Amino acid sequence: MKLAIPKERQDGETRVAASPETVKKLVGLGLEVVVETGAGAHASFSDAVYQEAGAKIAASEAEALKDADIVFKVRGPLDEELPLFKKGAFLAAILNPYGDRPRIQKLADQGVDAFAMEFMPRITRAQSMDVLSSQSNLAGYKAVINAAAAFTRAMPMMMTAAGTIAPARAFIMGVGVAGLQAIATAKRLGCIVSATDVRSTTKEQVESLGGTFVMVESEESGDAAGGYAKEMSDDYKRRQAELVAEHIKKQDIVITTALIPGRPAPVLVTEEMVKSMKPGSIIVDLAAERGGNCPLTEPGKTVQKYGVTIIGDLNVAAQLAVDSSALYAKNLLNFITPMIDKETKSLKINWEDETITGTCLTKDGQVIHPSLREGN
Repeated sequence: MKLAIPKERQDGETRVAASPETVKKLVGLGLEVVVETGAGAHASFSDAVYQEAGAKIAASEAEALKDADIVFKVRGPLDEELPLFKKGAFLAAILNPYGDRPRIQKLADQGVDAFAMEFMPRITRAQSMDVLSSQSNLAGYKAVINAAAAFTRAMPMMMTAAGTIAPARAFIMGVGVAGLQAIATAKRLGCIVSATDVRSTTKEQVESLGGTFVMVESEESGDAAGGYAKEMSDDYKRRQAELVAEHIKKQDIVITTALIPGRPAPVLVTEEMVKSMKPGSIIVDLAAERGGNCPLTEPGKTVQKYGVTIIGDLNVAAQLAVDSSALYAKNLLNFITPMIDKETKSLKINWEDETITGTCLTKDGQVIHPSLREGN
């Protein structure tokens, strides 16, 4: 079987779907791996390194995708790339199903069996395939580093002969994978860290990392299936907003990470809250791609509002292309390995497996995922 790794063509996408390490293992599974020339350039993976790992280098995307049985990508294919896929090709990528349903239909029309890696179920045996976790972990780290770069003060306490510099206060909103890594990174840099989340189960995690948990007293639970957060009642949102509004006045750095699958990002930091923040404060909005947790966020831009710098970078994990590519490539390797029949060197897919039913969007020319069918 031929497995193709084309170059990513979406603006700002620096990652690649295979590393030399995973190429070597894919070849060991009996696959013919073909990498488009320059595919790994932004991640510091040269064509020569891929060749040493056992891959063939294709001079163009058309050559890489020609007759490919399996295609690994970071982002979904653009319209002009779709005709290059053969009917029945297996595609694994981050496909943005809720935000780009027309493209999912186009994949079905092309006859591509498409698997959305961001739909990977949060079950124990699928943890090594979970691209959201691997990429969010890096995004949480990078968010703090970007905040530190924009911050015009030192972050840790410093005692000098000329006086003492107080430590910066960092407030993390949303304690998922990105939030937890942001807490840990801010703590390592010497900040006084606090965090909030609608899920009361995250309190222990925040405190174990040395942070203070900020949450209203309520019997209402924000825990949803699969470890995600669910939308809360209007009364809860009002009381939580009041608590956050008072807390945020004292913060130097605020990092927002809250997302609800299939919904616009919830507003956590209002314009009034931004007005109340100290001049020189920083907001890093990791939900910018889904509209942002702050209404003043401008996706893809860094702006100043009321003396506060608001960073709305898109695709933050891609700013760490070497590590994010390596982790993403490992996720894909772990996903495909159980499907390779070692005797026949062919795909043997268990269509009842949770990792398949959870991620498969299109099959045999049809959109089959329940959440994408008409009426949903």
